[in-house]
Formats: sequence, structure tokens, C-alpha cells
Amino acid sequence: VQLQASGGGLVQAGGSLRLSCAASGRTFSSNAMGWFRQAPGKERDIVAAIDWSGGNTYYADSVKGRFTISRDSAKNTVYLQMNSLKPEDTAAYYCAAGPVVASKPTPYDYWGQGTLVTVSS
Repeated sequence: VQLQASGGGLVQAGGSLRLSCAASGRTFSSNAMGWFRQAPGKERDIVAAIDWSGGNTYYADSVKGRFTISRDSAKNTVYLQMNSLKPEDTAAYYCAAGPVVASKPTPYDYWGQGTLVTVSS
């Protein structure tokens, strides 16, 4: 599976962005997908994840109620809708594919390149 993340940019606090992660490969529909983020000098942390069916999702406490993860299997794409953005959301965002929904990076086998999100105050 190859993953291509896009949609990052500069936005003011309170604004919105939608990240996309386009996947290639026949196994996309059977993979759980996750979004992680990493700020300079910090660890890579889970943001949200979704199972292969779209019926099971996981969110980090810091983004609950503001971010929504979804997937379109027909387009082989997973999305992260980010609303009410805060300066502390500033980070490089990475999409990942793996066998199960997980809150740690380890189970994810495939990673896209990062897309940078900068939220100004």
C-alpha cells in the first residue's frame, strides 16, 4: 500500500482544514487507517483512526468533538476533517495503514509522507 497525504496548510485559529490520504494497492479496503501528528521535538501521536468498514473510530481526547475521520473505499481515500483548529494542533500530519485500529504507531505497516498543518493564533 502506498499512501499520499495532502491538504495541509496555514490557517488561523478557529478555522478548518480537510486532510486527504489517497491509497494505492489492492489491500486498502481491508486496512485500518490512522492519522498521526508530530510536532518538532515531540513524539508521533495518534489523532484518529478508523477500521476497514468505517464503523469503528478512535479519537485522541485532544481532538474529540473537533476532528472527524472518514473513508471512501470507492476512492481509496481517508479524510480528516479538522474544525475549530487551535495553535497546539500545529504539526506534521501522517496517514498510516495497518491491520487494526490502534493508538500507537507500531501496528501500522505503511506510512505516507507528512503534510504540514500550521495554526496561527
